[in-house]
Amino acid sequence: MAKQYRTAAGVTFDVANYIVLTLFGLAAVLPFVYVIAGSFASDAELTQRAVFFIPKTFTLAAYEFIFSTGTIVKSIGVSIYVTVIGTLVNLFFTVTMAYSLAKRGLYGRNLVLNLVIFSMLFGGGMIPTYLVVKELHLLDSLWALMLPGAISAFNLIIVKNFFQEIPKEIEEAGRIDGCSELGLLWRIVLPLSMPVLATFTLFYAVGHWNDFFAALLYINDPEKWPLQVMLRQIVLLSQAAAGDLNSMDPNFVKPPDQSIKMAVIVVGTIPILCVYPFLQKHFAKGVLLGSVKG
Repeated sequence: MAKQYRTAAGVTFDVANYIVLTLFGLAAVLPFVYVIAGSFASDAELTQRAVFFIPKTFTLAAYEFIFSTGTIVKSIGVSIYVTVIGTLVNLFFTVTMAYSLAKRGLYGRNLVLNLVIFSMLFGGGMIPTYLVVKELHLLDSLWALMLPGAISAFNLIIVKNFFQEIPKEIEEAGRIDGCSELGLLWRIVLPLSMPVLATFTLFYAVGHWNDFFAALLYINDPEKWPLQVMLRQIVLLSQAAAGDLNSMDPNFVKPPDQSIKMAVIVVGTIPILCVYPFLQKHFAKGVLLGSVKG
């Protein structure tokens, strides 16, 4: 096999690509590295050094402040519950509705699709949504964090398009073998749809994990606050006074506010960041497969 020689222009182009991509990668990673380092730094170091990636004085004061009460552990449990159950609810309603709308012979299909598209352009707003949640007696219930956004119109359309691309011959073979519509969905369609389902599983999970505004609106009981709301409260209380937390040791020395903010970012990001690598590889494949055809 003849050896292929690369031109000077090709080598220069590759080198420039590597340099540009490396710079973009560093621009994305270094801020987070700085936040992690700052969460372990002392008050004096944060004041004296503008930017650093390895703290000179290693301290766990910020994390001791955050985990000084048992409420943070409980809020992590609430967030995990809402993320897991909420994502399952999202997938159930999205998949079942998308599978139905993927059937071109479904009566009223175009009307329902137009209503779905309409919801992407116009929404009721915060106050009407709050009134609906209130009338459904969902206030102070964790279901208020999961049911109002059970279906994303954009995700629904992508999943519907993916289902439409599955060869009809496969479904016909399943019907010949005696599968019902639910059997086709469970045994044939879903196994073939793992890339797109993995993609939107992560979309929904990240949305639930990062959401705090819905909890501020609908949840009044601090025992039911998710992690993001609890971390927000910790930041606010740390800025006011450490003694405002009733269950905290009065002799505890409050660490610097900036260090607490950085530790809060780390605590709120690390759990979902650990899940991301397992599903990230499906992103491009899953979204593109569902967006090629209408």
